Amino acid sequence: MAVQTDSKAQARILSLETKGSLKRRTNPIKAMLKIMLLYLPLIIWTLITIYPFWYMIVVSAKSQAQIFTFPPPMSLDSDFFVQFTNNYRSLLSKIPFWQNLWNSIYIACMSTLLSIFFCSLGGYGFAMYNFRGKNIMFSIMIFTLMIPQLIGIIPYFLLMKAFGWLNTARAIYIPGIANAFGIFLMKQYIEASIPIDLVDAARVDGAGEFSIFWKIVFPLITPVIGSFGIMTFLGSWNNFLGPLVIMRSRETYTIPVALNSLRGLQNVDYGAIMVGTVISVFPLVLVFILMSKLIISKMTEGALKG
Repeated sequence: MAVQTDSKAQARILSLETKGSLKRRTNPIKAMLKIMLLYLPLIIWTLITIYPFWYMIVVSAKSQAQIFTFPPPMSLDSDFFVQFTNNYRSLLSKIPFWQNLWNSIYIACMSTLLSIFFCSLGGYGFAMYNFRGKNIMFSIMIFTLMIPQLIGIIPYFLLMKAFGWLNTARAIYIPGIANAFGIFLMKQYIEASIPIDLVDAARVDGAGEFSIFWKIVFPLITPVIGSFGIMTFLGSWNNFLGPLVIMRSRETYTIPVALNSLRGLQNVDYGAIMVGTVISVFPLVLVFILMSKLIISKMTEGALKG
C-alpha cells in the first residue's frame, strides 16, 4: 500500500508540473512582453547611436542652404552623388585631404604597433619579474594617469623643439609608445592568464628571455592586444591637441586638425567638412572589424582548447 501511495503521489506531482509547464507555454503574451522589454531599450539605444552617422552622411550631400533648413534634412535626395561630388571637390580645393588622411593613418598605425610592443614588453616585465623598487616604480607609473594632458603640453612642445622634431610625424607617436595605461593593462592580463610555471619551463628548456616573451607570452595575450590596439588607434586618430601644437603646415596636418582648419570666422563649409568626416570614418571601421575578429577568434580558440 505504501508503494502504491508513493507512486500515486509522484504521478500527481508530475501531472501538476506538466500542467504548470503547459500553462507557461500557452501564455505567448507574457513571452512577447518579456522579449519587448529586453530588446526595446537595445533598439532605442542603437537608433540613438546610428543617428549621428546617418545625419553626417545626409549632410555630406547637401548644399549650404539645405543644411540650415528647418526641420533638419534627414533623407537622401535623388541627386545624392552629384551634391556629394560637389562638396568633395570643394574639400579638395581647400586642403590636401588625401595627404592629411595618410598622415593620420601613418601616425595611428605607428602609434598602435609600437605601443602594443613596448606596453606588452613593460607589462611582461612587471608581471613576471621581481626586482628592487618594482612596487614603487609601478605606483609612480599609475600616478601619472592622474595628470591631465593639458598640463604637460608646454614641456612636450619644448622637448620636441629641442629634439628638432617640430612638424614631423614622429613627434606625435613616439612620446606615447610606452604609456602607463597600456603597461598596466598588459600587466594585469598577463598575471591573470599566463602561469609563471610556463615561463619557468621555457627557461629550463634553454629559451632566452626575449624569446620567451615573443614566442610564448605574446601569442597568448592576443585578446588584450586586440582591445588595446582598438583603443590606441582611436585615441591616436582622434588626437587633436598634439598635432595642433606640433604641426606647422597644411601638408603635415592630421585629419582632425585639417578639418578644423576649414572653420572660418564667417563662412564654414559644413558640406565639405562632412564629406571629409564620412571618408575618414572608413579606416576606423576597418580597424575595428579586424581587431574585433582577432579578439573573438583567439577567445574562441582558447575556449575550444580548454
